[in-house]
Amino acid sequence: MSTIAVFEPALCCSTGVCGPDVPQELVTFSADLDWLRDQGVAVSRFNLASEPGEFAGTPAVLTFLQVSGSEGLPLVLIDGTIAMAGRYPSRAELARWATASATAPAPSLLPMAGSAGGCCGGGSC
Repeated sequence: MSTIAVFEPALCCSTGVCGPDVPQELVTFSADLDWLRDQGVAVSRFNLASEPGEFAGTPAVLTFLQVSGSEGLPLVLIDGTIAMAGRYPSRAELARWATASATAPAPSLLPMAGSAGGCCGGGSC
């Protein structure tokens, strides 16, 4: 399994799930990381406010910050390689990266063969 490291902007606490107005994306992401850990995946989460040394000590993150600044966070590394920046990944994305299977299959992006309407919803392409 892969190692997943998440480098987040400055948050009020280690997960951002604190205070009176908690963003739903942080609640969902925290639950998704807990799910991954339950699957045996190695997950690390770093907050810029409380762990700046982790940011400075990780070459890919330091280079990213020099180019994009903290506005580009969160940053997700898979085995030390940047996988995503600027938003939190979904559970399905995390599961794919970890080589685990998500609890629900991802919807297909391609129409089923023989489905009515084809790729353009019934019109000609």
